[in-house]
Amino acid sequence: MRRLFFLLIMIFTVGTVWADKVTLTAEAPDVVVSGDQFRLSFTVNTQKGKDFRAPSIKGFEVLMGPSRSSQSSTQIINGKVSSTSAVTFTYILMAGEAGTYTIPAASIEVDGEKVFSNSLTVKVLPPDKAGATGRPATGSVSPSRSAGTQIAANDFFFTTTASKTNVYEQEAILLTYKVYTTLDLRQLIGNISDLKGFHSQEIDLPSQKEWRLENYQGRNYKTIVWRQFIIFPQQTGKLEIPSVEFEGIIAQRVQVSDDPFDAFFNGGGVVEVKKKVRTPSVAVQVKPLPAKPEGFSGAVGQFSLSSSINAKEVKTNDALTVKLNIAGSGNLKLIGTPDIKFPEDFEVYDPKVTNNFKVSQEGVAGAKDIEYLAIPRHAGDFTVPAVAFTYFDPKSGSYKTLRSEEYRIKVEKGNGDASQVVSDFTNKESVKMLGQDVRFIKLGDAVFMPKGDFFYGTTAYYLWYVVPFVLFVACAVAYRQRAKASADIARMKTKKANKVAAKRMKLAGKLLADNKKNEFYDEVLKALWGYISDKLNIPVSRLSKDNIEAELSRYGVSAELVQDFLRTLNDCEFARYAPGDETEAMDKVYTASVEVISKMENSIK
Repeated sequence: MRRLFFLLIMIFTVGTVWADKVTLTAEAPDVVVSGDQFRLSFTVNTQKGKDFRAPSIKGFEVLMGPSRSSQSSTQIINGKVSSTSAVTFTYILMAGEAGTYTIPAASIEVDGEKVFSNSLTVKVLPPDKAGATGRPATGSVSPSRSAGTQIAANDFFFTTTASKTNVYEQEAILLTYKVYTTLDLRQLIGNISDLKGFHSQEIDLPSQKEWRLENYQGRNYKTIVWRQFIIFPQQTGKLEIPSVEFEGIIAQRVQVSDDPFDAFFNGGGVVEVKKKVRTPSVAVQVKPLPAKPEGFSGAVGQFSLSSSINAKEVKTNDALTVKLNIAGSGNLKLIGTPDIKFPEDFEVYDPKVTNNFKVSQEGVAGAKDIEYLAIPRHAGDFTVPAVAFTYFDPKSGSYKTLRSEEYRIKVEKGNGDASQVVSDFTNKESVKMLGQDVRFIKLGDAVFMPKGDFFYGTTAYYLWYVVPFVLFVACAVAYRQRAKASADIARMKTKKANKVAAKRMKLAGKLLADNKKNEFYDEVLKALWGYISDKLNIPVSRLSKDNIEAELSRYGVSAELVQDFLRTLNDCEFARYAPGDETEAMDKVYTASVEVISKMENSIK
């Protein structure tokens, strides 16, 4: 009994998972339109909460709530039991007048302690002046327009915004391309070419772009930032950011009858139309930099300079490393490398440059690390002078100079081979190294070939004849066997059936990514029928679903796998014309086809 008692305690201890820290999370859209309804929810990650107290909600009308809902789940992974539970309090609100409102924190009591939620800020946009219906800022796609409805210029357009239009040469500019639409925009095709007269660096934006609501010129639009760049003008005068053409794929409703068969063959009542738009051009006036001082490396922005050295006391032939760090924001990538005037007795190597930049909406910021390597060849006391770094600050409109630290180096005589050679051949210190090594005659024992010892007649000499002949014979035999195998067309088709099907499925995968429905299903059907035709050595024209089952059974394929293959063929043919969620159906057909071909390859004998 005692052992059983301890066993139960251990099972209970392992199977119990302590809950995480209790939190109360508030959620609501960031932007809504005046007169729209939206949800405000407060979720606590435990079911032990009580005495929930909602905040004072100003600027919104409470239509319903709070409604309470509970959620719980339990899972077992590798013998470990974990469970989660939560309670959500939901309000339905209606947005009032335009403005920005703050929803304070709510509170709930858990195990005698009060837990507070986060506060929320919700922006309320005014309704459309043009009479368009406002929509919640949930990121959902707006309803499709009826087919044949003319798409107005203010229904779908781009804006091009430059953060500055009057700048100095090499001064950073934030360039933003933004999309505005009231339509169901499914796809956007187009690319931004190189900007002539500018050096550009693109800002990484999320691959999954989220639509947001914005009131623009009296109308509410769904909008996203499509591309952003940090650009640096390389010329002076008036430069133009050119217009770029894009093509949008827009969904529109098709008026169909109540007959379900009509709806089926009309693709669910939606067609896609194309609309071309152009981004507006932007003019930028670029001022030349003032008279450039001596030593100016082309840096424009705000920077700092620091330096370090690995040692101040070294021996001859030891490596000496000086590091410069140029940090700040500006045209870091275009800055030239400063020059350090090492003493003439030092052998100097090309500097190593490491860039650590980050491109954001604030510009290009980070650091440029420059490492200089020098080797002293002569003993004595030397000075590595300070480095002067001059840059132009566009905020103040003036040049500024930064200086690194000056280093005094003590070099002692080393015991390396190079110093010994100099001592032996130059009366100690008579040779002065002028930035490069002086190469001396090599000393020591030399290896000579005895007279009469020739390559002719040796084993290596005969191998130069025998080895190529053996390789030639082996290649000839392999070539004849390969030619013989290639002549058997039926056997080669059977052998390469899986490879051909894999290529077709790969192409189908690309068509799936591009959402090309008809081409996708055609390619999958070609892969399935072509694979069976090649594998069974039966022309496609003589294949049918009836004789496939008999032929595959003769090759040792299980009846269950044969039915899976036939089911995949039927699903593919049906899904091609079926309405509904096309992406989900295409994903399902693609996965099933790849799986059944793989199983068939392992089963056919």
